[in-house]
Amino acid sequence: MGSKFTISMTLITVIIGFMLAIQFQTVKEPKVRDTRDVWALRDDLIKEQELQSKLLEEIRSNEERISKYKTKIKDSKEMALKETLEGLKKEAGQTDIKGPGLVITVSILKEALLLGQPVADVSPMLLKRLVNDLNMYGADQISIDGERLINTTVIRDINGKTKINGHSIKKYPCQKKIITKNMDEANKLYNRIQVSPVIDEFIVENLKITISKPKKSLVIPAFEDSIVIKGMKSIE
Repeated sequence: MGSKFTISMTLITVIIGFMLAIQFQTVKEPKVRDTRDVWALRDDLIKEQELQSKLLEEIRSNEERISKYKTKIKDSKEMALKETLEGLKKEAGQTDIKGPGLVITVSILKEALLLGQPVADVSPMLLKRLVNDLNMYGADQISIDGERLINTTVIRDINGKTKINGHSIKKYPCQKKIITKNMDEANKLYNRIQVSPVIDEFIVENLKITISKPKKSLVIPAFEDSIVIKGMKSIE
């Protein structure tokens, strides 16, 4: 009788000890919590919603194009192909484009000139950040120092010089033209880009950004170089 009681008490003690150990481990290792504040979370959510909206708009646009193309093929194959080709050229940046937008001018800070501080070319990373913000805030077409940006555009450092599609940025001031789909989008872009953190990063590099008021009509030139397509070739 005594041995059975001893065994039972031992088992109960082991079980209680095991449960306490699990509870202690749970308290000791709390789940990692998101430490971002509410404003940071709201900002990330807004960015994701804008990206989702932009993707849905592109999907709808492509679906409409396919529908129109199928309809036009029945009526006129030649006309449908010509219109499709012109549309593709426009999307590829091979035609001049005109529309509402704004102009961003990058110049050297006066303080840097007065103090004789050296001013290097704007870094490719900073330029890419500006372009990403512009695209996120509603830019439809962008040119930098007269150089049209397309899907295959490369911004990189070559021998200490920042180059876009192989072309060096000219002397300051340097203009960036941005075209949007309509004036409402131009106004939204104007308000959003002014509070973008990237503006302050240009100041760190002794550069100043000036943003023009939205304009009803701007012209961005066509992409002049040949577009190199890798992994594709024409067939007979």
